[in-house]
Amino acid sequence: MSTGVPKPLNLPFDPIERAAETWRVHFGPSSAMAAVTSIMRAHQILLGQLDTLLRPHDLTFARYEALVLLTFSRTGSLPLSRIGERLMVHPTSVTNTVDRLERAGLVLRRRNPRDGRGVLAEITVKGREAVRRATADLMEAGFFMDMYADSDLAEMFAMLRTLRVAAGDFDGGEDAAGPDHRGAGPR
Repeated sequence: MSTGVPKPLNLPFDPIERAAETWRVHFGPSSAMAAVTSIMRAHQILLGQLDTLLRPHDLTFARYEALVLLTFSRTGSLPLSRIGERLMVHPTSVTNTVDRLERAGLVLRRRNPRDGRGVLAEITVKGREAVRRATADLMEAGFFMDMYADSDLAEMFAMLRTLRVAAGDFDGGEDAAGPDHRGAGPR
């Protein structure tokens, strides 16, 4: 049975650094390629670790994020379209996520009283408990980022925020960084 966690490669060299050297010889500058490849590999590693940690809670990281979003909402419910917007995922992904959460008894679907055609996802008591337990486990694991100092994490956030602003995720104004990241915006 696969655990979802990438098996350690234990290579005697960094394959991304080796690819960058080869890229340089064949195509030219390789900094962007090496950075993108490193980000993609980090995504694979983290998602595997997070999903493995969340599996005992019958969650994936995507489902956990949706539950947390509902927990943070004033009423414990949000329109599916708002969930997709806030999580920055396609409507089909939201539908799939909410379907699975509903089957697990962690959310309920109900008609939006403000829009008779719209559907709300509402977190259940069982869903709130799952968020509480899963969050405790994630915090204890440091979201698998505890090899970095807080200042490194703030710098990483700022660097990746620049990419997200350039992609149009949000306008990137000074107040958009949020309370935990003041001054950590693009340089």
